[in-house]
Amino acid sequence: MLGSVVQVHLSPPHIPVRPKSLQSAFFAVIFAAAALATAATALAQLRSIPDDAKRAQMRYVREMIVEIDGDRVQLSPGSQIRSIENRIVLPSSLPQDSLLVKYMTDAAGLVHRVWILTQEEAAKPDKQK
Repeated sequence: MLGSVVQVHLSPPHIPVRPKSLQSAFFAVIFAAAALATAATALAQLRSIPDDAKRAQMRYVREMIVEIDGDRVQLSPGSQIRSIENRIVLPSSLPQDSLLVKYMTDAAGLVHRVWILTQEEAAKPDKQK
């Protein structure tokens, strides 16, 4: 005689969601929201151009050479050119036309910092020294 066979089907184990997982997800969402708010604030910040920066017309010539008010000068190693959105731009990506800028030189006389002026910045007179 054959014996009876009992089959038991078990459901997969239930893994409860732990409160720590929810808490971690909540903090991740809060952190992401704070990071986005900070980024938006940073974009809205006004840039500060030093008072002793000189105003000039600048045009890109080649490699690390620009023309400032008709004179060819070299950019310093590590120089920065800031667009009107205050982003760093490469010299080779500047337009062929001359741009109204304010610039500063380093101790060796090389152009070190350049800010391409917005229309509002260009309209403001330079501060008297």
